[in-house]
Amino acid sequence: MAEAFKDAGNKAFKAKDFAEAIVQFTKAIEASPETIAYYSNRSAAYAKSGDLPKALADAEHCIALDAKWGKGYARKGAALLLMKEYSKAVQTYAAGMAQDPENASLASGLADAQKAMSGKKKKKKAKKSKKSAKDEKKEEADDAATDYVIGIDLGTTYSCVGVWEDDKVTIIENKDGQKTIPSYVSFNPETGDRLVGHAAKNQTTRFPENTVYDVKRFIGQRHSDSGVATDCEHMQYAVAVEEGSDAKPKVQVDIKGEKTLFAAEEISAMVLTYCKELAEAHLGTAVTRAVVTVPAYFNDAQRNATKLAGRIAGLDVLRIINEPTAAALSYGLDNAVKDSKAMNVLIFDLGGGTFDVSILTIENGIFTVKATGGDTRLGGEDFDNNLVEYLATQAVGQGLPDARSDPRTMMRLRKAAEVCKRELSNSQTAEVRLDAFKNTNKDFKCTVQREKFESLQKGPFTVCMDTVKRVLKDAKLKPEAIDEIVLVGGSTRIPKLQDMLSNGIFGGKALCKTLNPDEAVAHGAAVQGAILNGKRNSKTDSLLLMDVTPLSLGIETTGRVMSVVIPRNTPIPCVKTQTYTTEANYQTKVDVSVYEGERLKSDENNLLGEFTISGIESAKRGEPQIDVSFSIDSNGILNVTAKDQKTGATADIEINNRSTATTAEIEKMVAEAASHAAEDKERIRKVEARNEFEQTILEVMDAAQNSDLKANLATILTEAAEKAQSWLDDNYDTAKSSQILLQRRMLSRRLAGKR
Repeated sequence: MAEAFKDAGNKAFKAKDFAEAIVQFTKAIEASPETIAYYSNRSAAYAKSGDLPKALADAEHCIALDAKWGKGYARKGAALLLMKEYSKAVQTYAAGMAQDPENASLASGLADAQKAMSGKKKKKKAKKSKKSAKDEKKEEADDAATDYVIGIDLGTTYSCVGVWEDDKVTIIENKDGQKTIPSYVSFNPETGDRLVGHAAKNQTTRFPENTVYDVKRFIGQRHSDSGVATDCEHMQYAVAVEEGSDAKPKVQVDIKGEKTLFAAEEISAMVLTYCKELAEAHLGTAVTRAVVTVPAYFNDAQRNATKLAGRIAGLDVLRIINEPTAAALSYGLDNAVKDSKAMNVLIFDLGGGTFDVSILTIENGIFTVKATGGDTRLGGEDFDNNLVEYLATQAVGQGLPDARSDPRTMMRLRKAAEVCKRELSNSQTAEVRLDAFKNTNKDFKCTVQREKFESLQKGPFTVCMDTVKRVLKDAKLKPEAIDEIVLVGGSTRIPKLQDMLSNGIFGGKALCKTLNPDEAVAHGAAVQGAILNGKRNSKTDSLLLMDVTPLSLGIETTGRVMSVVIPRNTPIPCVKTQTYTTEANYQTKVDVSVYEGERLKSDENNLLGEFTISGIESAKRGEPQIDVSFSIDSNGILNVTAKDQKTGATADIEINNRSTATTAEIEKMVAEAASHAAEDKERIRKVEARNEFEQTILEVMDAAQNSDLKANLATILTEAAEKAQSWLDDNYDTAKSSQILLQRRMLSRRLAGKR
């Protein structure tokens, strides 16, 4: 009987007779009060009829009956969105996504709620600004206060943004109170809509081949570079390979049936734009300047590519600083400046995708980097990959199909592996369970012991410790000379790593855990931004940062030998010059090849760039004197100049991204970034227009029920409202906000005309 009432309710709902639908769904509930779907259906009918409080109540009852049922959260979020309770709607959708991360309605609703909330805040701030314009002096003071330089930790897996305000650093939260931002960008293949951050990460199992992550591993890289091909194998999205030895990998996604390519800089720019917008929403003003961090072992091409990403995002990147150095600034701000005694601090920075170790001496506020080492392809993602491989093998052992051929299942495994890894930092065992594994009716279940996880990571963990030992040797320090061991990066929470570091190398020395490992790098970048911006106080007045170059730099000489001009761990900024000569008689030009690396043979190192100096003295070999100068600025970016001492002939090169973007390419990237910004704004306008239109429809329906109206007028209004609702249902996905507003105005005129 209950099902019969439900069917009758669905029939009435389809006919847009929402009052009758409510009656029938109510009868179904009375017949079977524990059936959750009946409350969900009635909630939808109440929402359509405009009785939003009752729609909300039924949705909440759904959640009370089953807290893991995603549709209940979707109903509640929809009701709150119609009530313009945007913040509550975001929280509801987020809670639903936590229970049902693959629910498309929740994902779409969350995006709509976030956009609507963002639009509401912008309106409020605009009104406030208009009022403050009445007081000229206050406006000038406000303008002075809007001069900010933000600090951004652009991470492989998570990013973070901070700003110096009120004599301290504020790490900026998103609308849900989250301070770390997944470095994920997801594209809806049907609509082309783009999501960034948590909303994008939630799409990994829905659009596994259209959700981009770990793109930092490709930035400033050629496809032929070591490690790139291996990284590509672990990605569930496609990485296109262009022709040529200098071709850089490009992300390939499917948008509206077409394969679309994005450079790593463009994807990174989308994440930077998101960070920039978070800062602007927090500060209430436009932000155009930033300090961005990179791994200490990033080469020149990767640093330049990161600056380019900032430019695409509309940011003037004032300084690129190394991540462990930024963390040292964060540590030193509250610790070392209190004592003039020199301290040797080791920064152990292990994040999601990169690993750095740096040793600094901090004395009287001067930060001097003594040595640095690391690996740009070692981090928590690699631990996840090892665990995913193990889980996939276990699934096959349980008679389940191999997941490696299915991107969606692999993304589900990756999510489960990340959760498992985190749980094992706090407990000895963790359970991985995936229902309906690879579209079968069988579930996958596996219990992972902490000891097993540690054995899977034995190789990477050993590399971490070997790096620490090597950096100690480079700094000419013994373990007992280190005063503090500071942990940075989420992966440093792994107990085995902490034990290997504390007891294995440093003889039981306690590790410093006072810094938030997820926020320390952004915190330090914000401090550096304040210093560059002249925002000084008693804590920052005496701070001076002296970084080092992580790899030796030089040129190729006779016999394909690399002649080092700047040794590794040289403090920067710096300028170093060496004099060279010709190898052939009457040679009037010389090819200069610039390399970085520690190998004696040049071709075993990394070629950064080449240029030719012409017009040198025509003389016997060995007689001309050619000065080659290497100049590294505060961003770690290199310029090389060659000059003949006698003729004055010169040539130079600025080492940029090896697959250098042309001006036209840069302009294209900037234009596309601006185009997406316009699409995002239009999305907000559409949500607002829909809400206003639906409110007007409800007003017309209410007016039609006015007992004072003549029957023919009531009929006319009812038909107009139903026609308007039908138009909105049929055309919302393709209509522009202006078209929706036009339909609303037409309906409003009809309502005004009856009066």
